Amino acid sequence: MSRRQLREHIFKLLFRTEFHDASEMPKQIQIYMEDLWEEPSKQLEYIHEKFEKVVAELSEIDKIIVNSAEGWNISRMGKVDLAIIRLAVYEIKFDDDIPVSVAINEAVELAKRYGQEESSSFVNGVLSKILKSINE
Repeated sequence: MSRRQLREHIFKLLFRTEFHDASEMPKQIQIYMEDLWEEPSKQLEYIHEKFEKVVAELSEIDKIIVNSAEGWNISRMGKVDLAIIRLAVYEIKFDDDIPVSVAINEAVELAKRYGQEESSSFVNGVLSKILKSINE
């Protein structure tokens, strides 16, 4: 599985958090991972571990988003866009293994694939503002 595919699976799990309570997520993760049973266990572990790391930082990630996304409240953002932005912010802020340009590019590609027509522009704009605020 490529890094892009791994990231896509993490995004899909993050998307599920919008529709399930935290108490339901272990079962949701199990259900999701069962569909990937043919994949190497090392890759499944990576998906699960990175998902857990993102979730552990969600309150900080959401603060960063709210402080940078002028005129946008998290509750008004599309669920797909929000999950993509959260993953990208995690990679930008907390994951030293992912170059910032790669995190942004991959987020835009996910938005093109899963979002609405304007999602890629929205995600790119929000991430640009976040990057600017992080670097200040």
